[in-house]
Amino acid sequence: MRLTTRGRYAVTAMLDLALHAQDKPVSLAEISERQTISLSYLEQLFSRLRQSGLVGSVRGPGGGYRLVESSANIWVADIIDAVNESVDTTNCQGRGDCQGGSICLTHYLWDDLSKQIHNFLSSISLADLVAKRDVQDIAHRQVTQLLTLDENVRASAC
Repeated sequence: MRLTTRGRYAVTAMLDLALHAQDKPVSLAEISERQTISLSYLEQLFSRLRQSGLVGSVRGPGGGYRLVESSANIWVADIIDAVNESVDTTNCQGRGDCQGGSICLTHYLWDDLSKQIHNFLSSISLADLVAKRDVQDIAHRQVTQLLTLDENVRASAC
């Protein structure tokens, strides 16, 4: 399966946004800090996510990003597709030239698996993930760790 860092990070960042954007836009710097994803990488991902209509940006002080749709209407497959990621389990990237320019014996098996994975990811919304208790626990831990780190930095500065 060829789900690279780009697809994984895009889903992680969108889930973070869904978890933290209830009252105000979320800055990419906040997502970067919580998820330890490079800010410049997030900027590239969110440019594609914005072009795909999944997020909108809010300018000015207190600006950042918001989900354009309800998290119940955003599917994991949509996020992966938006960043031009494919879920492909074939060795030929679906071209059918797996064996010296011809289709190999198992091409259709791996192609069908790719479609099944995409269908599976099309059945999971951000709201489904947000509702999971373990996801909420991890998000709470991340925020708590950052707050503790901030307090320690302030205390050592005094």
